[in-house]
Amino acid sequence: MTISLSNLSNLSDLARKRVAVAAYYFVPGVVFASWASRIPDVKHLLHLSNGQLGSVLFAIPIGQLLMMAFSGILVTKFGSKRMLVLCELFYALALLSIGFSNTVFHLILSLVAFGMMANLMNIATNTQACLLEKMYGRNIMSSFHGLWSLGGFSGGIIGSVFANTLLPIPVHFGSILVMSVLVIFIGYHFLVDDQTAAAEEEDVPKFSLRSIDPVLFLLGLMGFGGMFCEGTVYDWSSVYFSSVVKPNEAFIRAGYVAGMGAMTLGRFLADGFVTKYGPAKVLKTCGVLILVGLWMAAGLPYLITATLGFLLVGFGISSSVPICYSIAGKLGTMKASIALTIVSSISFFGFLVGPPVIGWLSEATNLRIAISIAACFGLFIAFIAGKVSKRVEP
Repeated sequence: MTISLSNLSNLSDLARKRVAVAAYYFVPGVVFASWASRIPDVKHLLHLSNGQLGSVLFAIPIGQLLMMAFSGILVTKFGSKRMLVLCELFYALALLSIGFSNTVFHLILSLVAFGMMANLMNIATNTQACLLEKMYGRNIMSSFHGLWSLGGFSGGIIGSVFANTLLPIPVHFGSILVMSVLVIFIGYHFLVDDQTAAAEEEDVPKFSLRSIDPVLFLLGLMGFGGMFCEGTVYDWSSVYFSSVVKPNEAFIRAGYVAGMGAMTLGRFLADGFVTKYGPAKVLKTCGVLILVGLWMAAGLPYLITATLGFLLVGFGISSSVPICYSIAGKLGTMKASIALTIVSSISFFGFLVGPPVIGWLSEATNLRIAISIAACFGLFIAFIAGKVSKRVEP
């Protein structure tokens, strides 16, 4: 994504803000994928076993959990614009610190910081998106999440290029830092300013435990189901293909590619469907797609049917979480940043526990049964969407 001040100045004020917020979604996708693409190299350099690597990688969710209780408070107190700039900058700096890690302890500390900034950034970016949605008067949240996915795809390609050139990891991550700083500097002036945000929410009641809208917990549960299945696709689709489907080696990642490709495309398409049919109907459809897709992959473990199954799952998980975030930020019963913290915190646990639960279930039964059980979260999402439809429809 190339942005220049001259190009931005020719756009309308709202369009400039949308491009700037989009860039702030795109950059973290690039940063995260840059790290993910070099995990094998870091593992090799620090002589880590698979078990040791798994333990080290747990530092990222630990960092996210440490920051989870404070993200909404910080964004509310200091403003989403200010916090977004700071956390995106420190996110890229944490990536560079990972690149310079020459001990396991240094790597763990860097990954904890990486996770902390990721959580704070999640609240700040989604708060900006919610505010911009209110200004637009229509749904645009899913397309922003699509840009994160597109950033991840771009970061993966960039990572592959750097890995093949045999340049040191700090050179790769330093280049990403420079790119991030440029985008942060250019886009900062066009973000939704904190004064506008305060004016948008001046009539919103102050936060208290008694004032928490019960709908937020239901949105969080739908997000939990969506992220549980997303984590399943991320971590288990290729394993499922290699151990159950057993295609030619070239097609081992077919399910993963189909799922991630559909997820990215679905996020760019979802806003139009939400505007036309309403969020509840789209959430119900997402749930059905997840249910049918995982059951198809588990029940018909052949290359074409399993790939098609994960494709359907990708479309299902593409917009379930962004829609829940969008609804939470626009409920108006509390500050958007606090509402998003509640929903994203519950949702995140789905991503955290999903992969290990699938592993335990497959150990106790087999992977096909574990995938079939995960499919029930699709039914769960569709059921809750029906229950909250009166509150979430515009």
